[in-house]
Amino acid sequence: MSFSSREWHLITRPVGEPKDSDVAFETAVVPDPGPGQVVVRNDYLSVDPYMRGRMNAGESYIPPFGLGEAMTGSAVGTVVASQAPEVPVGATVTHFLGWREYALLGAADVQLVDPELAPAQAYLGVLGTTGLTAWATLKEVAPVQEGDVVFISGAAGAVGSVAGQFARKLGASRVIGSAGGPAKAKRLTEDFGYDIGLDYRAGDIAGQLAAAAPGGIDVYLDNVGGDHLDAAIRTMNLRGRVALVGAISMYNATELPAGPSHLPLAIGKRINLRGMNVSDHYHLVPDFARQVGGWLKDGSLVTDETVVDGIENTFEAFQAMMRGANTGKMLVRLPQA
Repeated sequence: MSFSSREWHLITRPVGEPKDSDVAFETAVVPDPGPGQVVVRNDYLSVDPYMRGRMNAGESYIPPFGLGEAMTGSAVGTVVASQAPEVPVGATVTHFLGWREYALLGAADVQLVDPELAPAQAYLGVLGTTGLTAWATLKEVAPVQEGDVVFISGAAGAVGSVAGQFARKLGASRVIGSAGGPAKAKRLTEDFGYDIGLDYRAGDIAGQLAAAAPGGIDVYLDNVGGDHLDAAIRTMNLRGRVALVGAISMYNATELPAGPSHLPLAIGKRINLRGMNVSDHYHLVPDFARQVGGWLKDGSLVTDETVVDGIENTFEAFQAMMRGANTGKMLVRLPQA
């Protein structure tokens, strides 16, 4: 028995914003598993900003998508065929062969998860690399200390919507977030634990941040880059910490952007600017899962998802996420047999 699987291929490397003509929606045959292999029916797919960089040529911290090949990304699904006793049929697993309906994988390439502890899709969000990114950033990359003032950009997104709450739990005295539009900015304070929500679409993010933090900021978690990073440097206190997590404002740029205009201020202020890659922090997973799982269970951690239905809408979901259409984690839900 083989499986017919629809999947997304990259056929042209985008210039600027990715277009429908850059991808193709194909059908492939996934064979039965061999010894030590499993076939997974994907239930949820993750679409994430870093995927835009993988559409370009050249390697960074993760290889680019191959032209004419199925794209990859995080997914959670159900094992429907197995020749690996340790991963039985019916098990819920996460893996990295998203952008398709069915995936053939080695048993070592899937991770068993407990759908009784949390809904399966949570393992792509708050209990997955998204949540770990937020946690590790504020624990190790730009560690929050008691009484710190913390600023987080992209605060209504997958990382930012939990990072504000983590900052508070780690002892921050004030947590400021920025998001696009008044509705999202309002949700930052009503749902996601922020003291102040800034609407960057209202303009003058530097002025807004200065007014929100008259005593300066101590930690900045940067998901956006550009004017947000520049504003944070201007507002940063002596020996402040900046975690460079993402730069979504620049991912579709066709030319290299100029550096932050006020970067020289980092010298006198002795600011620490540090890049963040979640793969450096997997040693935190046991403590992270225990701590965050407890907060989910007692209801003290609020999460949100934006869910698009249908494998055929995956690329549209990716485009929408890049434009900021999501609140919380952007997911694609596939019908379950």
